[in-house]
Amino acid sequence: MKEIRIIGLLITDRIKEAGQTQQTMTKYAHVIKSRLGFHEVSEDVCSRTGVIILQLAGNTEECIKLEQELLRIGGLELQRMVFGL
Repeated sequence: MKEIRIIGLLITDRIKEAGQTQQTMTKYAHVIKSRLGFHEVSEDVCSRTGVIILQLAGNTEECIKLEQELLRIGGLELQRMVFGL
């Protein structure tokens, strides 16, 4: 069955978790179709909290491996949406 898989990540401390999160996403770049990231910004400072939304494509097993690796990173919350086609 074909599906559209989207995951949302809440990063509670971007300064602490950004490096490992980026490294994991780079490792699984072959299953990331789209990526959107944002965080609160003021003129003086960026928020330590951030949100990343990923649209995944390709092998479902690889997508699940990506999710599992992201969940091992402290300070991340992951939410998943899967739409069957």
